[in-house]
Amino acid sequence: MNGLLVIDKPAGMTSRDVVNHVQRWFPRGTKIGHTGTLDPLATGVLVICVGAATKLADVVQAMGKTYHSRFQLGSTSDTDDADGTVTLVPAAAPPTEEELRATLTTFVGEVEQLPPAYSALKVAGRRAHDLARRGEAVELKPRTVRIDAVRLLGYDWPFADVEVDCGKGTYIRAIARDLGAKLGCGGLVQTLRRTRVGSFTAEQALGLDLTWEAARKGLLSPDILRH
Repeated sequence: MNGLLVIDKPAGMTSRDVVNHVQRWFPRGTKIGHTGTLDPLATGVLVICVGAATKLADVVQAMGKTYHSRFQLGSTSDTDDADGTVTLVPAAAPPTEEELRATLTTFVGEVEQLPPAYSALKVAGRRAHDLARRGEAVELKPRTVRIDAVRLLGYDWPFADVEVDCGKGTYIRAIARDLGAKLGCGGLVQTLRRTRVGSFTAEQALGLDLTWEAARKGLLSPDILRH
């Protein structure tokens, strides 16, 4: 029981919840792990490593990723997404499409990004989101991330639909937050879907309504990572 499962994570579940669900499909004691946290709000590609393939988790995590997201401008959130406490920005001025496109280009490249306070990063051994929920101050340092492309797919104030190609550790919520700050109108992620991790795509992803037989048949050989 060794291999990779490409799962289409539904909204409302944590990545750990998905791992717990997948464990039901395999014999007790089988090692199972995910390859990169998706927020509960997010859906899409979550690669699960089974058995000896768990040793390859870092390889998958390092792969490039693609996200589709709907940004909500004119508002901010304490979590930088729609799952948090959303606050309208008074008298927020809608940017033109040209201003929006021009500002999005400033996020492409090797950029310094401040992770959201509500994130799984650890501060003194504790998860940042746990500290934030308790009302404790969360001090995270900016990190260098790689953003290969940000494409504007549609714009109808206050919503902007974007597609992002990026490297490991990039927070789409932080892009929405920082975009809103640069435009002076506020911004947050309303919806988020990961459509690609490396060569693994949403089209090949499996739902969580599988039988254990179908799940085991869906295992991909770890050798696929060598191609």
